[in-house]
Amino acid sequence: MITRFGQRGLQAQAGHSYKVLLTGGRAPVTLDLARMLHRSGHLVFIAESVERHLCRTSSAVEHCALVPSPRHHTEDYLSALEQWIRTWQIDLLIPMCEEVFYVAQGMARLRQHCRVLTSPLQQLHVLHHKYDFIQLAKSMGLPVPDTHLIQSPQEWMQTQHILNGSGEWVWKPVYSRFAAKVRMPIAGLRHDPPGEEMLSPVFPWVAQRYIQGRGLCTYSVVHEGQLIAHATYDSRYRTGNVGASIFFEQVQHEGVRAWVQQFVQAVGFSGQIGFDFIEDVSGQVFAIECNPRATSGIHLFHPGDGLVRALLEPEVVLNQRTEVIPQSGSDKAMLALPMLGSGLRQIRRRKGSLGAWRAAWTDARDVVYIRQDWRPFFEQFAVVLAAWRLARSQQISLTEALTHDIEWNGEQR
Repeated sequence: MITRFGQRGLQAQAGHSYKVLLTGGRAPVTLDLARMLHRSGHLVFIAESVERHLCRTSSAVEHCALVPSPRHHTEDYLSALEQWIRTWQIDLLIPMCEEVFYVAQGMARLRQHCRVLTSPLQQLHVLHHKYDFIQLAKSMGLPVPDTHLIQSPQEWMQTQHILNGSGEWVWKPVYSRFAAKVRMPIAGLRHDPPGEEMLSPVFPWVAQRYIQGRGLCTYSVVHEGQLIAHATYDSRYRTGNVGASIFFEQVQHEGVRAWVQQFVQAVGFSGQIGFDFIEDVSGQVFAIECNPRATSGIHLFHPGDGLVRALLEPEVVLNQRTEVIPQSGSDKAMLALPMLGSGLRQIRRRKGSLGAWRAAWTDARDVVYIRQDWRPFFEQFAVVLAAWRLARSQQISLTEALTHDIEWNGEQR
């Protein structure tokens, strides 16, 4: 299935106009990047495994192709990508969401036809694995919370007994996203272990020491271990209490940037990468997990900031020795619909919460709606409805339904 929307983008005023294939058209970050690429004079194509997605109706996109599920039909997915890369004569493939792991699995064949912005699967797995990542960072001397691997209900009970009285702990699956299934510390409560089907050597969990403080997130573009674009952001409004971020405010934090630079240089990473940090009351930052893919920090960049060039021509940016960062005036963004839900929650909270939320709402731009490309705003209702139906049929949460066909839980590593 193939659809066409909008007109061909203008040729780049300076330099070459690229044909760029993005995967993960359902994600707001993909829509935002597609618009930046289009405004910079490049041609944008989308490969998605669900029919309804944000980029489907965007005038920034040349063509959208419906492809098989990367999670459930990996070989067919890779064959479809290969076919569309050849058909559209793509110059660069940028995987945006968790399908990056499946793209990395087929990287050798895909790179015969175009440049592919990802690191090898083995490296991505270590970074995605919430225990292996912590151990790797710890081996570099970087600050991380104490973290324990749990591979059976018996180990769960033993770990709780050992950790009892030694502080508060967060329990979460090694393979998870958007804080799905996370169990936060509750005074006096011992968490029951998940069933055998949810906790095993194949699906392990971790217990991670809880650190009280401010949550910070990052987005970076890295080329052969060198940081070429970077943003740190505060994400104080989320879906639920610990879910996905829905409000993004730029933060200048040299400690976080230095942590990221040291890590990506040590592992020789290339591609898009993000980290979640906690800054404690003393100002010390601790990395709690890594997302080796695009993150919401993209929303803090505008077309003129240089992010597009960092992705398309990283060697040029490196030679200029100027790190790309969001420019002033683009330091707050939000997902308007879930932010409205957050506003309703503020009414029930302590005095002053609603006023702070109102100020945040007023100052931030919605990343989905823009006047020149308004149709994706209405498409998001169809996206949520389709996910809700899937959630009901599969008896999973709405958040899990949004990534059901693309998520990667250590398969075929």
